Amino acid sequence: MHFSLFRYLTEHFQPESRILFSRTYFPDKIVQDLGAGLTVGIVALPLAIAFAIASGCSPEQGLFTAIVAGFLISLLGGSRFQIGGPTGAFVAIIAGIMAQHGYEGLAVATLLAGIILFFMGVFRLGQMLKYIPYPVTTGFTAGIALFIFSTQLKEALGLETTSQGAKFLDRVLHAFSNIQDTDPESFALTLFTLFIMILVRRKMPKLPSHIAGILCATGLSLLLQLDVATIGSRFGGIPAGLPRFSIPANLWELIPIMIPSAFTIALLGGIESLLSATVADGMTGKRHKPDTELVAQGVANVASACFGGIPATGAIARTATNIRAGAQSPAAGMIHALVLLLCILFIAPLASRIPMACLAGVLIMVAWDMGEVHKFISLMKAPAEDILVMLTTFSLTILVDLTVAVQVGVVLAALLFMRRMSTLTHLSLHPPLPPENGTLSKSHEDAIQVYEIEGPFFFGVANRFLDVLQFLNTPPMVLILRLRQVKSIDATAAHALDIAIERIRKQKIQVFLSGVHPDVRRVMDLMQITRSIGKENFYPTFAQAMASAMTLVDAQKKEET
Repeated sequence: MHFSLFRYLTEHFQPESRILFSRTYFPDKIVQDLGAGLTVGIVALPLAIAFAIASGCSPEQGLFTAIVAGFLISLLGGSRFQIGGPTGAFVAIIAGIMAQHGYEGLAVATLLAGIILFFMGVFRLGQMLKYIPYPVTTGFTAGIALFIFSTQLKEALGLETTSQGAKFLDRVLHAFSNIQDTDPESFALTLFTLFIMILVRRKMPKLPSHIAGILCATGLSLLLQLDVATIGSRFGGIPAGLPRFSIPANLWELIPIMIPSAFTIALLGGIESLLSATVADGMTGKRHKPDTELVAQGVANVASACFGGIPATGAIARTATNIRAGAQSPAAGMIHALVLLLCILFIAPLASRIPMACLAGVLIMVAWDMGEVHKFISLMKAPAEDILVMLTTFSLTILVDLTVAVQVGVVLAALLFMRRMSTLTHLSLHPPLPPENGTLSKSHEDAIQVYEIEGPFFFGVANRFLDVLQFLNTPPMVLILRLRQVKSIDATAAHALDIAIERIRKQKIQVFLSGVHPDVRRVMDLMQITRSIGKENFYPTFAQAMASAMTLVDAQKKEET
């Protein structure tokens, strides 16, 4: 039968925006969505600019991302309230790519990441991202937060020099070595922005604090006519035009180079978007569709790369703002994108007057929120292995780059997980027990050995299993393996079992297996291990295996006499 990807997607990945065409979407909900979309659009405007600048990109690239990707994430996504756009999670990885490969490399990496996210959703890997270890996410999140802070030192201090380097240590050393050149007006404006944000959070928590900080600090700068750098003076303003479609230049040459970065962007984007959708579920009582959300994130990132944007994902703070503003459907997210489009067309000159020191204050606060210092400190009381994973990921994020940090962190966490899981599986020697209504003689006890495996039998246990069974001190006539407590087995463990039994048989020992779980037996059948061991050597119960073993021992004893 002909496979249709479009039919498969329409049947299995229905976006939440379909509610807009249902009878339950009444006119009063449209009014609420308009209000929420307008609110979150205003909130997203300075953040989209700030994250783009912090990443080494231009302000309009952040805005184009929020417009194009934000609209598509709401239109196609599996969460009713998700707001998409550029976020702090990508700052470190984008800055590294921009430093090495420029925007062309970033566009290709974003496009590839979108394709990866799309197929992660198609193959229903949404649930798998939940298994990224907590120490890994805590480590790289704290590392990203510190990296964002380092990117703002130059603007916060008002330093005029441009060559500050792309690495964390380069930025920090640059700031400290030039601290005597600090511009008092820029530094004071950064502190004023932070003060307003903290004050609003404590006294008026329902108001978006960074909007208040930007408005007050920009107003103060204009009122006092401060001589500080602005978005307009640094970047020549924000173009009052629409994003244009274009395929990234040198696409085919850059694809092999950008694949590792693309996987990191896809992994981060997937984790961030599903985490944001989960937060939205907790606030509203609704449930998102993780695989549909990944498909939407994939399409949005491909489109972002083709319209001059940067990587996008679900934004937790903007999604929460959307919900608090009364959003009822994905229409609010689409309206937020249209609000940003209108802002570009009509108020770009005003946005160009925002001081860079003001954006630095906003991003320093974002870095503080993102770092979640309390979680980092609490994890320092966890087992030593978890601390090692977190600190390794954290250190690599700020000292090397995020791609290496995520890869090493996940691999290290997986190795530690395998080590812990292997301790849950026990291989123990049991005394042979007589079957029901049977008796066990001394010759039976000496000639029969019983080993029981308890717990999951996977490749992490395979070597330990071979070590125990390969060298038997007093080789018996019959060895019974009780597998009633083994509910799962992987290919490596099954192969190790086959090798162990083959080696044991070379010592003239007969091997019986009892209580094999149907799922374990299925794996053995598929790998043809059942045929190798012999179907006649599998017994449903231990009692049946024991009876056959006793019969075999008795027969061999008679032959010897």
